[in-house]
Amino acid sequence: EDRRKNTKGTGVNNNPQNGGHPGDTPVPKEDPDSPHGKVELKKKVTLLRGISIIIGTIIGAGIFISPKGILKNSGSVGMSLVVWIACGVLSLFGALSYAELGTSIKKSGGHYTYILEAFGPQMAFIRLWADIIAIRPAGLAVISLAFGQYILEPIFMPCGVPEIAIKLATSIGITSVMYLNSMSTSWTNRIQIFLTFCKLLAVATIIVPGLYMLFKGETRNFENAFEVSNIKLTGLPLAFYSGMYAYSGWFYLNFVTEEVENPEKTVPLAICISMAIVTSCYVLTNVAYYTVMSAEELLASQSVAVTFAEKTMGNFSVAVPVFVALSCFGTMNGCLFAFSRMFYVASREGHLPEVLSMIHVRRHTPLAAVIILYPMTVFQLFVGDIYSLLNFMSFLRWLFIGVAVLGLIYMRYTRPDMPRPFKVPLFIPAIFSLTCFFMVFLSLYSDPVNTGIGFAISLTGIPAYYIFIVFDRRPKWLQKNSINRSVQIILEVIPAEH
Repeated sequence: EDRRKNTKGTGVNNNPQNGGHPGDTPVPKEDPDSPHGKVELKKKVTLLRGISIIIGTIIGAGIFISPKGILKNSGSVGMSLVVWIACGVLSLFGALSYAELGTSIKKSGGHYTYILEAFGPQMAFIRLWADIIAIRPAGLAVISLAFGQYILEPIFMPCGVPEIAIKLATSIGITSVMYLNSMSTSWTNRIQIFLTFCKLLAVATIIVPGLYMLFKGETRNFENAFEVSNIKLTGLPLAFYSGMYAYSGWFYLNFVTEEVENPEKTVPLAICISMAIVTSCYVLTNVAYYTVMSAEELLASQSVAVTFAEKTMGNFSVAVPVFVALSCFGTMNGCLFAFSRMFYVASREGHLPEVLSMIHVRRHTPLAAVIILYPMTVFQLFVGDIYSLLNFMSFLRWLFIGVAVLGLIYMRYTRPDMPRPFKVPLFIPAIFSLTCFFMVFLSLYSDPVNTGIGFAISLTGIPAYYIFIVFDRRPKWLQKNSINRSVQIILEVIPAEH
């Protein structure tokens, strides 16, 4: 609070004539994002928008790319379906735990906020540090690369798409998502709802013909589904990784809790409805894939959804990559909407430069927090391989989610009087956090190099915490008034009012 009061005089005041652009008015009436004159993040996330954020972020490219990883590592058709169902149930456990955390701690910021509340600032800062320099840019780069590939596929068919073209299309996609999130919260949410319907339509175009053929008697790929000789136990954790990656996204509503209308009801309801829809979509989509393709064909395919469409729909298959690209765009949009709120909250807590917790005078969006990821994401886009990035960030992500859910159990004992409108039985967070740590341990065993790099990156957060936060030995240009004020004036942002 004190920091916020002190900043009121340093940057652009509520009236931009004081240091912004002459003639600017603080809040023009016609902007749909500013019904009142108060500069703050509005509560604009309803139940439908909440569901669209979760479904829209979970169903990205995972179901169109990941089936390959799961089948390869699990070794048989039957086992891969078991992994899909198990990942759905485990994700539901995690989601229910987060529903309790989100309703008892009504602050935005997701994992970061929960670790901060349970284990204090140092642990939360290490999580934030890993997020900002590795996990978030890598995650955004991976899904954006999938967008770039699929959006260009119909143009280049039947040839492959050149690498540089994919990266250019990806850069354009990332830039447009950043622009949308900077301009309007309402439009970000409306487009998210539209893209979620597109995703569900894309999934339906796979499930319906697949199940139709299954009921007509196409069951040859399901014979000997549990071939014991092919099942690889060492590969199972990596199969789980691919599966949990495909489901990851159930936590994104918790990043924007402060903007949710009536969070006590909306958060748990949106989480449960979304997980039910997603799990049934995923399992049925895989059944549809296996009806049409043998395990060998699925593993040989560059893009499972497109191969499926070529076999079942003939020329109409050109539409599938476009649907997949829209799906990826929806995930990019939902992710960025959520991440920016985490950086906004971290800045409010004093862990990031102050300007990140400021809000645009007219648009009412946390502009600086939205664009902070842009340089890192574009950098990772041009350096790095999509699958090693996936394993490398999965491991860090699960480690910290496990810690956040462990925090739920810990706070049951350290803060028993905390109001908990939604409470889950303790075995749910216990099973989920054990699963997370088990996956981290097994990834150390099966991919020590990538896991080692991940650990090294998160450990650099410890010296960073002492340098930037504890000793506050920041260089002159990083200190409060100089750079913050310049960025404030350029971006036209001011501290939020409370």
